[in-house]
Amino acid sequence: MPLAAGRPYLAIPGPSVMPDPVLQAMHIPSPNIYEGEIDDVMHSILPDLKRVARTEYHAAMYIANGHGAWEAALANIVRPGDKLLVAVTGRFGHGWADMAEGLGAEVERIDFGLKSIIDPAQVEEALRADKDQKIRAVLFSHVDTSTSLRNDPRPLRKALDATGHPALLMADCIASMGCDRFEMDEWGVDIAVTGSQKGLMVPPGLSFIFFNDKAKAVGSQTPGVSHYWSWAERHAPQWPYQFFGGTSATHHVFGLRKALDMIHAEGMENIWHRHARLAEAIWTACEAWGQGGPMTLNVADRANRSHAVTALGLGPGNGQRLRDWTEQNAGVVLGIGLGMAERGDPKGDGFFRLGHMGHVNAHMILGLLGVIEAGMRALDIPFGDGALAAAAEVVSKG
Repeated sequence: MPLAAGRPYLAIPGPSVMPDPVLQAMHIPSPNIYEGEIDDVMHSILPDLKRVARTEYHAAMYIANGHGAWEAALANIVRPGDKLLVAVTGRFGHGWADMAEGLGAEVERIDFGLKSIIDPAQVEEALRADKDQKIRAVLFSHVDTSTSLRNDPRPLRKALDATGHPALLMADCIASMGCDRFEMDEWGVDIAVTGSQKGLMVPPGLSFIFFNDKAKAVGSQTPGVSHYWSWAERHAPQWPYQFFGGTSATHHVFGLRKALDMIHAEGMENIWHRHARLAEAIWTACEAWGQGGPMTLNVADRANRSHAVTALGLGPGNGQRLRDWTEQNAGVVLGIGLGMAERGDPKGDGFFRLGHMGHVNAHMILGLLGVIEAGMRALDIPFGDGALAAAAEVVSKG
């Protein structure tokens, strides 16, 4: 490990790099969970979380990862026997659908594969075929972390409106919130879910649900919601103990408070621009490398790519080789490939992913790209010339 000493760089698509101020805010003695400073902090968090999601409606917090957010959202609006429509663009759409089936829902899936975004015409067709309007919600991933596909919620909203269907529109924003532009209210999303460990720059352990009045009304008519998963008290708590349905995730809360301070000091528009520009630098380098070697981006059309994660192919075995080299020789950890069996690579060793979400800047991304090129040189993996210069040119635009 001759050049790997020093601070490592976790360049996986979550957990993301944790800012030092966030970690420092968490490095405190255990606070009183019933009153005092925790009360002020807790009541300040929900309004600032809603600013990130771009909603004026409701938010609820849970001690859980993103899968917990999936279940919490479903538990509040789905009864056994209810029908859901899930538009799948990768591994995580199937995961949310599987969870719904486990809760007793009847799930209709439209699978768009691993390289294509959702076709709203097919969603509209499925809604029109639902003559009795039994579909309770349409679920989709704003960004699928396994494929790096990014779906625009607006055509799905139009499909629902065109059919006059009352189903809720539910977005998985776990990989995208705080990275890719997301306008919950303006775009007509009824429920959005996310987690703390990606764009929100807090260690894993918190998840969040955002829901509007329409979703709240549906939730009020859903019997049998467990006290823990219910959002009824969490979205308008009177004292700290109610925010999490019990003991608060105290140290995460203080870290989240600092992270939200950093987010709003930078501004959401600036954050979206930063992620878009750094993603463009990555794409530009990868496209150049691919001109003279086996590297391919999973998503061909830039308009359909996430600004938070990039999924790449490098040929059989080369993805794993590169990941091993960058970690062992340069201290950079690249993300594993997910869902690779469906791409004809059961081991997934021909693929890898880059996380570029949250607390990232130009020198981190340019350093990441330099290490990847060094790794391909060391491993004799062919690649096209000019990638690093092209990425630097993108960054120079600011």
